[in-house]
Amino acid sequence: MGTRIIEPQSLIFDHAAQFFTVSDPRFAELVKGWLENGLVRQWQGTIGELEVGGQFFPLPSSPPRYIGVDGMRPLADSILSQTRMVNVVRPCWISKIDPFNGMWHLSENRKPCGQFDAIVIAHNGKCANRLLASSGLPLIARQMKRLELSSIWALLAAFEDPLPIPSGAVTFPFEGAFVKGVDSVSWMANNTKKLSRSQSDGPHCWTFFSTAAYGKRNKVPQENIPTATAEKVKEGMLNGVETALGLPKGSLQRPFYSRVQLWGAALPTNTPGIPCIFDPHGRAGICGDWLLGSSLEAAALSGMALANHIADCFQSGGARPDEFAVGLQKEFQPLEGHDIGQFPGLESKEQTNEAPAYQLTT
Repeated sequence: MGTRIIEPQSLIFDHAAQFFTVSDPRFAELVKGWLENGLVRQWQGTIGELEVGGQFFPLPSSPPRYIGVDGMRPLADSILSQTRMVNVVRPCWISKIDPFNGMWHLSENRKPCGQFDAIVIAHNGKCANRLLASSGLPLIARQMKRLELSSIWALLAAFEDPLPIPSGAVTFPFEGAFVKGVDSVSWMANNTKKLSRSQSDGPHCWTFFSTAAYGKRNKVPQENIPTATAEKVKEGMLNGVETALGLPKGSLQRPFYSRVQLWGAALPTNTPGIPCIFDPHGRAGICGDWLLGSSLEAAALSGMALANHIADCFQSGGARPDEFAVGLQKEFQPLEGHDIGQFPGLESKEQTNEAPAYQLTT
């Protein structure tokens, strides 16, 4: 859940999760509270599929799509501010976890960071793998290493004028679209229209996501993106937008602000399909949206499942710990799609066995 605000122009971009849907009653209860507190609202804008040449097909408005009122990141911040049981320490980069005398000793570059009854890994990718490699948790480490993730580029671009709509090609303006048939772009959304409650004529802030194939082909260390790569990716994605809209080559207006960032560990390409993983002997667990697919709802359900499981394990007094082992031997199954939007949830315009369903909640 990432939102970037650029001052002094007051540009705003949701550059990670774009919206979320609700299907599980446990998550619905959470969302009900967010709605009552004015933290989220329904995204009423038109969303659909955009095919090469500018052909747009709207998707049904059901199930409802929700967004953070001031962007997705403020929703995460508000959740943290309301809790009474979590102490977030910043800056802190845990570099080592050591079991000792029935406790976990955490440290940051040999600096002690406290002792804890249990640990939860709510992270993935190389950092988590390095942390687990010497932790004495072989079963947990093995499961984490099985995870495969795609890479996706995000392009944030602000335009002075609305993007042109080819005459007769698109039936009406849209605020979000799953892009079909373009190698460099899989999703585009107008953040200004999505987040603004007034119909101002100010700058139009768009978020574009690449396909996973494009991300893989142009992958570099995300902490240090070469200038040449950033420029190449920006031009490639803008060209893809032009193609998707069916505009003449070179006719797309230049953004007055742009930024590319690589989401190096983006969406899962495989999953165990379980809400959490827990090693009762090591008193360590894993949670994350990738365990159930890729969505805000999956992330919330995973966190709740692991919290409840750890509580049950500790309340049992340590008797029969093997009964509380979860997911340590679970095989991973491949996911057919790993571009933005290729996950079950929102129905495509064509109901066929081959057509993927769509959900942009990652």
